[in-house]
Amino acid sequence: MDYIFLIVLLVAMIAMMVFQTRKAKKQQAERQSFWKNLDAGTEVITIGGVIGKVVEVDEEYDEIVIDSEGSLLRFSSKAISREYVRPAYVSDDDVDENGNPIVKDDENEPEQITASETTIEETSTDDKTDASKSPYDAD
Repeated sequence: MDYIFLIVLLVAMIAMMVFQTRKAKKQQAERQSFWKNLDAGTEVITIGGVIGKVVEVDEEYDEIVIDSEGSLLRFSSKAISREYVRPAYVSDDDVDENGNPIVKDDENEPEQITASETTIEETSTDDKTDASKSPYDAD
């Protein structure tokens, strides 16, 4: 009985190692194809977080020149992490409290009241009012 458990455990460990190796090889092949297909004008981010556009790819020395806001920087091609995709910006006015987009229909949209349109009613106070008396107390 103990041998069966050990055999099952050994087979499970070998299977996990095989799947991890296949996954790592697939990711390495994707990275290699990304580095080989880099062209000028592609916006990339380095492993250090520098964002810029590829200006020149030197395959002989395995280097890439990046333009980051006017500064030309030379990196090893292995320092390029991935292609940079700028995240979309969504204003808080365009979504509700749950993050769902608000449908703006001009015809059915309720009128919004601005601060300049509102009026504040002033209440008169008696000079003889007791300062220690709470406004919530019954008379």
